[in-house]
Amino acid sequence: MNLYGGRESAITQMSGSDEWVAALRTHVHEILEGEAFKGSHRSGQFLSYIVDRAVDGHFELLKERMIGIELFGRPPSYDTSEDAIVRVTASDVRKRLLQHYGKYGTASEFRITLPLGSYVPEILHEPRSKTGRPAAGIEHPEPAEGSTGSPRQPVSEFLTASAPEAAGAHPGPSDQLAQVERARSRRWLYFAAVIVILNFALWGVLWKHSPRAGAAAPPAVLPWSIFFSSPHATHLITSDPDIFSIQILTHRVITVSDYANHHFLPDDNTLTPEVKEMCEEILAGDKASNADAQIAAEVAGLARTYSRTIEVQGARSLEYSNLKTDDNFMFLGSPSSDPWFSVFQDQLDFQFVSAPVPGGGLIRNVRPRANEQATYVPTARGGATGESFALVALVGNPDQGGQVLLLAGLNREGTQAAGNLVTDPVRLSEAQRNCGISPSGPSKHFEMLLRVNTMAGYPSQFNVVACHILPGGSS
Repeated sequence: MNLYGGRESAITQMSGSDEWVAALRTHVHEILEGEAFKGSHRSGQFLSYIVDRAVDGHFELLKERMIGIELFGRPPSYDTSEDAIVRVTASDVRKRLLQHYGKYGTASEFRITLPLGSYVPEILHEPRSKTGRPAAGIEHPEPAEGSTGSPRQPVSEFLTASAPEAAGAHPGPSDQLAQVERARSRRWLYFAAVIVILNFALWGVLWKHSPRAGAAAPPAVLPWSIFFSSPHATHLITSDPDIFSIQILTHRVITVSDYANHHFLPDDNTLTPEVKEMCEEILAGDKASNADAQIAAEVAGLARTYSRTIEVQGARSLEYSNLKTDDNFMFLGSPSSDPWFSVFQDQLDFQFVSAPVPGGGLIRNVRPRANEQATYVPTARGGATGESFALVALVGNPDQGGQVLLLAGLNREGTQAAGNLVTDPVRLSEAQRNCGISPSGPSKHFEMLLRVNTMAGYPSQFNVVACHILPGGSS
């Protein structure tokens, strides 16, 4: 089944209309002049390039190597596994498109997306009347016989704002695609609701929630029984997927010390001017992934049942001094996307081993027990289908009285699965009982390793494969 052929057929048919092409080019110009693409000339060039090539019917040029050669001036023999400029730029374009349509999507006739694993854009067209509503009686070109999609019906993966994915991800079988499409629809509805929350999160705005009338009393389950009964504040720290992109481009792991001091680029002048410029463009933003936004929204809902609030901020705005309190913290993301994780990793048995390459990394079990592996290596990188791993851990803040919850996946899907577990008190309570933690007993520090089955960028299911009770905790 040729999924890309459906998009290519639809674009080819629509591009036969000069009026349609002119309207599309105007739309692209509006996107590039908007806030989402402001300050990123490279991402704007990339979007223009893939749309122009698609409309001109040159789909054979929408391959990683060809884009690297034509758009970024790479030599024909360049190593795409070492030089991730195309993948990193594509990921940034996906995030900027999400940002643009999150603000202007309801008024836009077009919606351009870049599905994972492909550089062929998906272009949807919904003509509008002067009132802003879809125009009545408009006929859309039908797809060619045997194609898998149409201009008004997506045929591929849903959008994501994840960190850069490994090239070459392939779609799954048709029954899996149907499930992914349903997930896509749900996520678009959700995204529209949380985009404002996400923007607030990045700037550290305090979320305030009033108690819901008649809400059932939440179960006594860690960490919420500690966090929301504490007299101290609870802070949720979103990850920094852009810093993951920087590590890929520089082939360098950024330590927590460098991260805290905003020392993101090497001082040895080893970066080419082009790579340095691209890094500076990426660092000009400060984004969180939509998975983080979902987790934050769910945690805010839990806090509301306790008549409490949470404070949300991005990892890049945190300082060491912020940790020197008895407040409680939640950190989202692995060391690759949130270097602050490293502050607490020495307390863990399951430790992340990161690599500054797309999809690099594994989890090492430093104290393996019976029937446990010494290492856990994913088969699915970001945005792909397969198996990955994630960690849920409750530890102490060193030399402070507060508690720290770590939700970290080897990819974005893993972090999302960890968030799904901790925001489901019933399932979390059951997992803790299986680990030997009783809700009525003393509070304990613990870590749970999750095996996550991912499908085209979505955590389809997960289960706890190992659980360790850690030293510490309170009675």
